[in-house]
Amino acid sequence: MRLLALLVLLLSAAAGVAIGALNADLVSYDLGLARIEWPKGAALLVALVVGWLLGGLTAWLGVQWQHRRRRGKERRSGAVARTPAHS
Repeated sequence: MRLLALLVLLLSAAAGVAIGALNADLVSYDLGLARIEWPKGAALLVALVVGWLLGGLTAWLGVQWQHRRRRGKERRSGAVARTPAHS
């Protein structure tokens, strides 16, 4: 399994290097206050990394929200079960 993961990683890195080398033309970005010129390959890589980070953050926050909700329900149901019955 590790060998397969390593192979996929190496193939992805090689594809990334090839795409970056084939897309060496500069692309300019106007950010309002500044203007940046990057090669297309670097811009693609930055967009990929930002998308990966935002997707991971969104997934992590969704899981954390579900866990907090579940813990809150468990605390409330546990607190109700532990309260002594009034006669």
